[in-house]
Amino acid sequence: MERGLRRKRSGVVISDKMDKTITVEFTKLIKHKTYGKFVKQRTRYKAHDEKNEAKMGDQVEIQEARPLSKTKRWRLLEVVKKQK
Repeated sequence: MERGLRRKRSGVVISDKMDKTITVEFTKLIKHKTYGKFVKQRTRYKAHDEKNEAKMGDQVEIQEARPLSKTKRWRLLEVVKKQK
């Protein structure tokens, strides 16, 4: 279901301990200004998972949403790849 111009991200589920909530982590490589070395940078988002379908280690796609709680601003679109 398409809902206008909302950001989408894909990352790995690092926590599914909460009810209907998952924590998704994105890592990207950033080049250091001075030294030129590539440094890993990570961002963690809490996303709404209505059916509790995503499990730890799964590759998922999430989309920006209205504020659902104090920290939840994203919702689960789909589970791209399941953890073995």
